[in-house]
Amino acid sequence: MSVLNHILDTYAQFFDLNMWSKILTDPVSWGLIGTLIILEGLLSADNALVLAVMVKHLEPKKRKKALFYGLLGAYIFRFIAIGIGVYLIKFWAIKALGAAYLAWLAIKYFIDKRKGDTGHDEEETEGINQGGLLIRLFGTFWGTVAAVELMDIAFSVDSVLAAFGVSNQVWILFVGGILGVLMMRGVAGVFLTLIDRIPELETTAYILILIIAIKMALTLPLINIHIESLHFFIILAVTFAATFIVHFMNKKKETSKEN
Repeated sequence: MSVLNHILDTYAQFFDLNMWSKILTDPVSWGLIGTLIILEGLLSADNALVLAVMVKHLEPKKRKKALFYGLLGAYIFRFIAIGIGVYLIKFWAIKALGAAYLAWLAIKYFIDKRKGDTGHDEEETEGINQGGLLIRLFGTFWGTVAAVELMDIAFSVDSVLAAFGVSNQVWILFVGGILGVLMMRGVAGVFLTLIDRIPELETTAYILILIIAIKMALTLPLINIHIESLHFFIILAVTFAATFIVHFMNKKKETSKEN
């Protein structure tokens, strides 16, 4: 019962007005929320396009419904994941696995980048399999909704783990996650355009993932180093600032070569 009580206590914090007031009036908290939103957008911008392709076989009105139901499912998953995750992340083994997974994501990205692999499979541009198990079980529309839900959950795992590395405060995780999902669906094109114009931002996203993995690993019992929220936000801000400096320098080099 103690496990259930811990989880219920976490959900109870969603209705704690004092926590609302504390976080919403704290600039550092908003900085961390902003980081989660940007990170979600950078990591998931193309995921929204994948979901759009998955529903392309439906009628236009049903496409919007399928994506809307998928969005609701993404919110429900985040709510459940945050409630359970706040409890589980307290265990060092879970935290170690989370840190290792995030580090692996970042390292894999840099290895793939060095090999020249964009990391996007050609199959992502294909629609949903009309003869798939979900379509056979639930029909065309609800089978598509189920597929979108599963894809949303798969896309959310990385973001949820990264969020726990950024902060363990429930409202920061909740607000950042909810707004992040909305950003991913609503302005995916904006983030894709931004990455096209400043390609270094994609690399920055995985550098941030690696920084978050290190921060999470530092809190393990054998090391037990905790970075204050303000100091961590400064690290993130410096990383973003460095991105634009590097972009400016690369642009300057390209211009000088053309001349």
